[in-house]
Amino acid sequence: MTANTSKTSTASNTVQIVADPGMPYIDMTREFEAPRERVFRAHCDPEIFAKWIGPERLSTTIEHMEARTGGSYRFVQREGEHEYAFRGSFHEVTEPSRVVMTFEFEGAPGNVELDTSTFIALPDGRCRLEIHSTYESVAARDAMLQSGMETGVDEGYRQLDALLASGDA
Repeated sequence: MTANTSKTSTASNTVQIVADPGMPYIDMTREFEAPRERVFRAHCDPEIFAKWIGPERLSTTIEHMEARTGGSYRFVQREGEHEYAFRGSFHEVTEPSRVVMTFEFEGAPGNVELDTSTFIALPDGRCRLEIHSTYESVAARDAMLQSGMETGVDEGYRQLDALLASGDA
């Protein structure tokens, strides 16, 4: 499957999602109208993270989130009677520049991805986020792309834009 996609957000920033054919990874890039320290915090602070992660139609409850090297997390997203749970481990947390963590949807156990997020300070006080997600196989990567993850990423980052603009993140 070839996917070189970009989706537009309401903040004139674009999330670029690239999945090269035959490779078991996805690369995403997104810029934010806020300093990297605030964008980093929004990814590691459970109260802020719960307000923006994923599609707009879902509510999120953080069961635990220890954003530190060696820490772990679990959160549940709900839509009516439906629940979707996710978990993982933090392999490296270097504030405010890098997070390396696993991500697993409990509805598909054993399909673990490894995400490396790099927060880059831009000269104008903004932040560029680069995420490299590695999957166990091309099939697992393709399943993630087919799950609607692009919509969830785009909607989540638009929600994060609003939190950053309001000062709530």
